Amino acid sequence: MAESVYKVIELVGTSTESWERAAAAAVERAGASIRDLRVAEVKELDMVLEDGNITAYRAKVNVSFKYEGE
Repeated sequence: MAESVYKVIELVGTSTESWERAAAAAVERAGASIRDLRVAEVKELDMVLEDGNITAYRAKVNVSFKYEGE
């Protein structure tokens, strides 16, 4: 088996619906411009509050993909 290298980037997805949707939004958007996504790991969840009300859910997600650099 050939050796491989993977790059990991951190993304922040947001949603007004849920943390699950926020994480999915980050992965879906990354998948539109990054080839060969391998693993997504939710690292942190938080919420945006305004006047004591939840206005958005945020998910910090680490995403890895195969590195094909120079």
